[in-house]
Amino acid sequence: QAQPVESGGGSVQAGGSLRLTCDVAGFTFSGYCIGWFRQAPGKEREGIVVTGNEGAAIYGDSVKGRFIVSRDIPTKILYLQMNNLKPDDTARYSCAAQIVPWNNPPCRLVAGDYRNWGTGTQVTVSE
Repeated sequence: QAQPVESGGGSVQAGGSLRLTCDVAGFTFSGYCIGWFRQAPGKEREGIVVTGNEGAAIYGDSVKGRFIVSRDIPTKILYLQMNNLKPDDTARYSCAAQIVPWNNPPCRLVAGDYRNWGTGTQVTVSE
């Protein structure tokens, strides 16, 4: 079964930036919801951003104005540019993909909607 593959995590000081990549070679941007989620120890998984068929992005409130998603269609790479990072952004970031059903509902920042998950990449932000 195809699985997204994440990379780009690391450690950074508050205010810094990181760029995560998600290789979605087993999927297509057309016909799938593909997004980024994160989970910190002891917390529930949180939706960061999701992109749908036509590339429109939906961001979670906690990252609006700081994180930017983009995609390279030919190489099937989804990027997450994370700016002005805060200690609260420390978490394991995972990429997820899910085929859009026949009735074409909008993509959601709901982890339970996604069946195809990568193993994640750790992001640690220090004071």
